[in-house]
Amino acid sequence: MSTFTIATRESRLAMWQAEHVKALLEQHGHHITLLGMTTKGDQILDRSLSKVGGKGLFVKELETALEEGQADLAVHSLKDVPMDLPRGFMLACVMEREDPRDAWVSSRYATLAELPAGAVVGTSSLRRMALLHHVRPDLRIEPLRGNLDTRLRKLDDGLYDGIVLAAAGLKRLGLASRIRAVFEPDAMLPSAGQGALGIEVRSDRGDVVAALAPLVDHATWLTVAAERAVSRAMGGSCSMPLAAFATLRDGVLDLRAAWGDADGLLPVVQTRASAPVSDLEQASALGERVAATLRATVLAGGGQAPGRPERPSHA
Repeated sequence: MSTFTIATRESRLAMWQAEHVKALLEQHGHHITLLGMTTKGDQILDRSLSKVGGKGLFVKELETALEEGQADLAVHSLKDVPMDLPRGFMLACVMEREDPRDAWVSSRYATLAELPAGAVVGTSSLRRMALLHHVRPDLRIEPLRGNLDTRLRKLDDGLYDGIVLAAAGLKRLGLASRIRAVFEPDAMLPSAGQGALGIEVRSDRGDVVAALAPLVDHATWLTVAAERAVSRAMGGSCSMPLAAFATLRDGVLDLRAAWGDADGLLPVVQTRASAPVSDLEQASALGERVAATLRATVLAGGGQAPGRPERPSHA
């Protein structure tokens, strides 16, 4: 029996995810403790993530805990994990995916279609902004930061007519009843990795990688590897309105991607491809091919080609 410490953010959803991993590892005979931490992403709530450093703000403190030996593994919502990890770190496990779709939450309106012109919808995701503008250009899209409970409270306080959240988080916390409707991928393509949990470790911790092996869901890992390859090739972060979603059936991976404009000034560009896939390299190759097609389509339409910004330093 091994003893491991899990580093986790302290939000209710993050703690649920860490407790979930803890319970599974304990079923395999390991002793697990939790190290709750507050990240810069949790502290900065008055500005959008795209303006203050991106997804890395949710993982940097946890990576420091791994680096300094305070923790052995870190549990993340995979959509919050930067596409390129710092040197010396690796994604050791991707678990079975929850519902990857976006959810419509509102006290007054059962669907997005019911909203009157000029209604206020809350989200701070540039991807969701672009896709909402695409289907309802008459709406006001306003920023919405904070953990899940904070966002729901702002809705209940009447600051928004409706908000868009990840269905997975609501379901994991027993809040599925708050979902008025879900957006099928054809209507709102999910973010890369949405609904999946990823576990990060130091690259030299083979013992932890071995302990996590029974928790790996290979089908989910193949799909999210393709999605994250699209984002990596496009320079994807929360500063880019980019969607990528894959499904695997009978060994064939079907991958869709979309790029838009958070201000709704440019049309949403979409592309799709499929290929037989059996390993992560093949999945990533499909993602890179889709990204190349998407970039070419954006250029052909007069948009600015997405780049590959440098990841903020881990130091």
